[in-house]
Amino acid sequence: MLLASGPRAQPVFVPTEHFTLAWTHSIEKVRWEEDYAVEWSTASPRQPVLRAKGARVRGSAAGMEPPEDAVLRDGWYEYQPATWSPQGLRLTRSAYTADYEWCANGRCDPLARWLPSDGDITLLTPCKTPSEAQPR
Repeated sequence: MLLASGPRAQPVFVPTEHFTLAWTHSIEKVRWEEDYAVEWSTASPRQPVLRAKGARVRGSAAGMEPPEDAVLRDGWYEYQPATWSPQGLRLTRSAYTADYEWCANGRCDPLARWLPSDGDITLLTPCKTPSEAQPR
């Protein structure tokens, strides 16, 4: 997985094929978690893609309603996202809100542990090896 922040950022390769991206809504204080996997594309076998594998919302609030097919389990609305992103994720990070959490291998850390925020967009791009980790 490749992380890059801003147009002049030095990309960082994070060796994981499965991770969870988590955050707490800045106003509603509701936690949201999304599970992702880096997989090989069936359309282009040499190109890895980022697939959403599952998502959870801890409760419900304005602007954070779970989809209609979500199932409530232990206070979490769980569902399968219908979208996937071959080019990766664009995360808006702000100095005025808590950072995203990056969870992998049973551990969660602020995304800033891997890549400082510049208050702009951070790109998460799927790749399988550091040699594929080219900014896009």
